[in-house]
Amino acid sequence: MTNLEIVKSTYEGKTSEENGKNLAAYAASDISWTEAKGFPYAGTYTGLEEISKNVFSRLANEWIDYTFTPEEYVASEDKVVAYGTYTGTYKATGKPFEARVAHIWKLKNGKIIKFEQFVDSQTVNNAMK
Repeated sequence: MTNLEIVKSTYEGKTSEENGKNLAAYAASDISWTEAKGFPYAGTYTGLEEISKNVFSRLANEWIDYTFTPEEYVASEDKVVAYGTYTGTYKATGKPFEARVAHIWKLKNGKIIKFEQFVDSQTVNNAMK
């Protein structure tokens, strides 16, 4: 698979479970995952266990229908950028949100080694208040 196909497989599966399995299949064991400053889950996490604990399990437990809808991809050698929109509803407040976002993926030898998120965090934080 190309780097672009690998990244697309983490977003465009039939279910979020399928997307997660694809991420696990292509993630390097020491993958570095950075959530943007100001975002509720901000920080850099290493390895799928840390990422799952600090990002994915919280998204699954704290939000209803938290989704990233990709609008377009830009691929160049070892990098793929996906940009689009996050949407969801925060369970504790019942408030929905919509935020523009870009994800930068870096790959090496068919494995994802780095992920970095850029997002309009204010709309997410507003939904949580």
